[in-house]
Amino acid sequence: MSRHQFPGIEPGTRVSIGWDRPLGTFFVQVLRPHPHLTGEDETVAWHGAHPGELTTAAAAVTIASRWADLPADLAITLETDRLMTLGQSDGEAQIAIKRRFFGD
Repeated sequence: MSRHQFPGIEPGTRVSIGWDRPLGTFFVQVLRPHPHLTGEDETVAWHGAHPGELTTAAAAVTIASRWADLPADLAITLETDRLMTLGQSDGEAQIAIKRRFFGD
């Protein structure tokens, strides 16, 4: 799994973007400080939480660019992250948890 973090356009907002090999998806998470719970975050957006949801780095970058100013080469970096995991496979625990949450 890879994760790259960037400050959001809105003050206090943070954007994480990366590759989740076990789910086979790129992901984008946008967080900001919770308005009422000190020290806690509020999720503004979360894409790529389901298997195969975001299959291209470009799709993830398009979503994340709504929330943050991103490097021009970020899609290349994310695709490199994905390619570096091609030889990996799920272990028993990953298989079991995916089966529990997403079925066979």
